[in-house]
Amino acid sequence: MTAIDSSLNVPFERLRQLRSALLQLHKALLDSEKIVYERTHGRIRSSSEFFQLVIEHEWFNWLRAISKLIVQIDEALDAKEPITLGQANSLLDNTRQLLRPLEQGTEFEKRYYQAIQRDPNIAFTHGQVSNLLSSRT
Repeated sequence: MTAIDSSLNVPFERLRQLRSALLQLHKALLDSEKIVYERTHGRIRSSSEFFQLVIEHEWFNWLRAISKLIVQIDEALDAKEPITLGQANSLLDNTRQLLRPLEQGTEFEKRYYQAIQRDPNIAFTHGQVSNLLSSRT
């Protein structure tokens, strides 16, 4: 494989790495939101109750955007037909667009900003995801 050919694999490999990092970020966000939710609403009694809350309760609505993005990446990586370079780059761009923590932004951006501010694990994981998204090699 030539240097030019191998450079075409970079977005695909980054997408695989990004998927793994997004799963870690999603878990960290769920764990952190669970703590905040329990401070407000009381203890969650079981993992099945927590699962139901994540799926149905408005408190966790904002996290569904990350869930959907992970599903899109999974579908692209597992598709019968290989994804194109454009599709891979589009998913990377969508992730960059979504994961913008802003104090004054959309509901997602504000909640994401707040989560990064309160939880060092989320801040660290966000940094890892950001590094994947900004690297060009």
